[in-house]
Amino acid sequence: MEEIKRLIAENKPEEAIRLLDTYLAERPGSDEAWFLRGKAHYKLGNVRLALNSYLQAIEINPESPARAAYDMAIKVLDFYNKDMYNH
Repeated sequence: MEEIKRLIAENKPEEAIRLLDTYLAERPGSDEAWFLRGKAHYKLGNVRLALNSYLQAIEINPESPARAAYDMAIKVLDFYNKDMYNH
């Protein structure tokens, strides 16, 4: 997990996602891996995939930090969506 966190921090989310997909194929019950996958997708602008990953993490562990990340992403989406309809 440390290497994956480093890749995300170094702005290499594609590499992180590749490693996470392999990791999750063997350990689908890892809420931390799902959370990190969400972070990596969010960095790439894949908001839908990020939200889905966050939800997986929350389903496994309701106390996951993915809950805060999910809530933040939804607030950002709500902000931008309101803006789009006010023009």
